[in-house]
Amino acid sequence: MNDTMEAGAPPASFSHASMLDILARADAEGIKAVAEELLDDVGAVEVLVNRTGLAMLPYTDTVHNTAFHLGEVLMAEAHIRLSDHGVEGYGAVVGRDLEHAMAIAVIDASFAGKIGKTGIETFLTSEQRRQIQDDDIRLRKVEATRVRMETF
Repeated sequence: MNDTMEAGAPPASFSHASMLDILARADAEGIKAVAEELLDDVGAVEVLVNRTGLAMLPYTDTVHNTAFHLGEVLMAEAHIRLSDHGVEGYGAVVGRDLEHAMAIAVIDASFAGKIGKTGIETFLTSEQRRQIQDDDIRLRKVEATRVRMETF
C-alpha cells in the first residue's frame, strides 16, 4: 500500500487516465450513485451520443508482437457536454447499460470541470483501495497454483 492509501489520508489527486482506469473496473452501482450526487451541481447536460453498438476488440499477439482483432464486443457509450461549464465527458462500458456509461460521462465531465472533485476523489480512492485488495487476493490464488518445473 502506498502513502495515499493510508487510512485517514486525504484523497489523492488523480490524473485523467488514472481516473478512467479506476472507473473502468469500479462497481456500476457505486458509479451511478456518485453521478447522481453530481447532477444537481453540473447544470444543463447536453447529450451528444447515447447508444449501444459493436466495437472491434483489439489484441496484441505477444509472440509476434502483431495487433489483430479477437472479434466484436457489445458496448454502451455516452458523450455529454456540460454547457454551463464548457466541458465534455465520455463513458463507455462493455454491455448495454447506457445508464452506467452516462454516469461515467457525468463523472468524467465533472472531474474535468472541477465540479464535486473532492467527492469524486474520495470515491476513486476507496475504489482504488478495493481494486488493489482484489488484485492481491487474485494474485495470491494464482501463486498458490503455480507449478515449479525443473529443467531436465
